Amino acid sequence: MSLPIPVTTIGLLLASNIFMTFAWYGHLKFKTASLVTVIFISWGIAFFEYLLMVPANRIGHGHFSAAELKTIQEVITLTVFAVFSVTYLKEPLTWNHLVGFGFIALGAFFIFHKWA
Repeated sequence: MSLPIPVTTIGLLLASNIFMTFAWYGHLKFKTASLVTVIFISWGIAFFEYLLMVPANRIGHGHFSAAELKTIQEVITLTVFAVFSVTYLKEPLTWNHLVGFGFIALGAFFIFHKWA
C-alpha cells in the first residue's frame, strides 16, 4: 500500500528542506572553517537534498500544479528555517519575521484557493 501523493510529496519536500537548510546555513556556526571547505561540505549536503527534491516534484506534479509545488516548497522552507534559526543558530524570531511569514502564508492561500 503506497502513501497518498500529497503525503509522499510533502514528506519528501520536508526532508529535502532539512538537508538544504543545513547546506545553506549550517556553516554559519563554523566561521573559522575556510569558505572553500564549507562550500564543498554544503554541496555534499545539497546532493541529498536533490535526491529527495526531484522525486518530490516528479511525484507531486499532476496532483499539484508547478505553482502549487513551488508554494508548498516555500512554506515548508520558511517553517524549517524558522525552527532551524531558533534551535540551531539560537537566533530569535521577532514579530516582524512572523508578520512577513504570515504574508507569505496568505500568498499560499491565494495560490491554493479555487476561484470561481
